[in-house]
Amino acid sequence: MAEEWTIATRAAHAGLGADPLTGAIVPPLVLSSIFEHGNPGGYEYGRERNPLWERLEAALAGLDEGAAAVVFSSGVAAIAAVLGTLPPGAPVVGPHNGYSGTRRLLGELDAAGRIETRLVDIADTGAVAAAVRGAALCCLEPITNPQLTVCDVPACAAAARAEGCRVLVDSTFTTPRAMRPLRLGADLVVHSLTKYAGGHSDLILGAVITADPADAAALSSLRTRDGAIPGQLETWLTLRGLRTLEVRVRRQMENAATLAERLCGHPEAVRVLYPGLAGHPHHERAARLLEGGFGAVVGVEVAGGDRRADAVCGATRLWSHATSLGGTESTLERRGRYDLDAPLCAPGFLRLSVGIEDAGDLWADLDAALAATRSAAGPGTAPS
Repeated sequence: MAEEWTIATRAAHAGLGADPLTGAIVPPLVLSSIFEHGNPGGYEYGRERNPLWERLEAALAGLDEGAAAVVFSSGVAAIAAVLGTLPPGAPVVGPHNGYSGTRRLLGELDAAGRIETRLVDIADTGAVAAAVRGAALCCLEPITNPQLTVCDVPACAAAARAEGCRVLVDSTFTTPRAMRPLRLGADLVVHSLTKYAGGHSDLILGAVITADPADAAALSSLRTRDGAIPGQLETWLTLRGLRTLEVRVRRQMENAATLAERLCGHPEAVRVLYPGLAGHPHHERAARLLEGGFGAVVGVEVAGGDRRADAVCGATRLWSHATSLGGTESTLERRGRYDLDAPLCAPGFLRLSVGIEDAGDLWADLDAALAATRSAAGPGTAPS
């Protein structure tokens, strides 16, 4: 992709280009698992290489301004692959309040003696700087999931690199639309393509974008060995999704900002978490680091505890009560229902993934659900 193009143009053309055989602009599905020896592309077996994967990898590397990319069967598979390249017992720094899949993986690998896990508050740059001493890898999230704290990625990356520690940034929440972490000192960027990249809640895929081609080669070799390969349909759908990434995420971020502001004035909202709010503790940091918006996830603690929060989830008509995020449709969920997130979340905490619907319709539905569930308010207890 031409370096002078904006992210909107790069996304709109992601993976496009005339097929050398047919001239098709949209890349065709390549469903064959075997290839005739001696073919011009050098393909041999479907667990090793596939032309459609390579189209997606080139597109992702272009969007995140990396040297190369490697696509995996899921976002967690991508993170596990990076951890799989570390030597036994390597110290790894991670977010104590970040994505539960990463925390589970780090905890289980630590318990097995595979790595030494150091969980810290990554919004505290000083804590990160202390933790990376002697570490092999530092895992960061620009906006943490689900608490929506903001990490100073360039400062943490600089502290890590000064100690010879490599930096992995999970940029799923921010997408290349709002941040390109390789510019800020990261060595590796991970995306759960399931979320905003695919954008339609119909696929599971992940990727690692690297600053060094040698890292991509090592990860690709590991993918071949372990078989954590992407499916062809999922790859094709992600390429299609990428082409509307910029317009979708722009609309989602605008909607999220509108809803967050309105929730701040709602009598049933005890607390609203969104980096775009002036009252967010890391708002200035977010404004400095993020481009074009503050993400499309909003956290709100509703009055009445977990029973009220569950009732709200069941009372909406437009919002879907579902996990995951990043789709065109808006979803909400009480994150305390999950063991790993329960200690981090107030009983009434809801995570809202804001979609591309009309903001007024989304607000009306959420406001009506809050009004209809006032009788459900109570202290409640979180389920085990």
